[in-house]
Amino acid sequence: MKIKTKNDRRVRIQLRQRTRLSGTPERPRLSVFRSVGHIYAQVIDDLDGRTLASASTVEPSLKQAFAKGVRGGNLKGAEAIGRTIAERSIEKGITRVVFDRSGFLYHGRIRAVADAARKAGLEF
Repeated sequence: MKIKTKNDRRVRIQLRQRTRLSGTPERPRLSVFRSVGHIYAQVIDDLDGRTLASASTVEPSLKQAFAKGVRGGNLKGAEAIGRTIAERSIEKGITRVVFDRSGFLYHGRIRAVADAARKAGLEF
């Protein structure tokens, strides 16, 4: 795979990470994806191929609950998604996860999701 764009580089890093990261029923994978305007998080059991919990800034229920100035493209929105995914996974009995940054640098909004999820009770 030739690296021609930034996204090609990110996908190559993501594939390299996924050889080492895997979600199990006891410890599923918390996968985070960010676009320019939104952020998405999923808790995935890779052995069964199922998504156990998810949260994103495009959900109408979450958009209405956001305070003024909170969007998917900023840190406050990322923190809100981190809290939400932690709450939803804890409701389903999941407290320990493996963090998958999907090839993005652990910085900015990706780090904000991770820190907010840790504060809300997830362990990784």
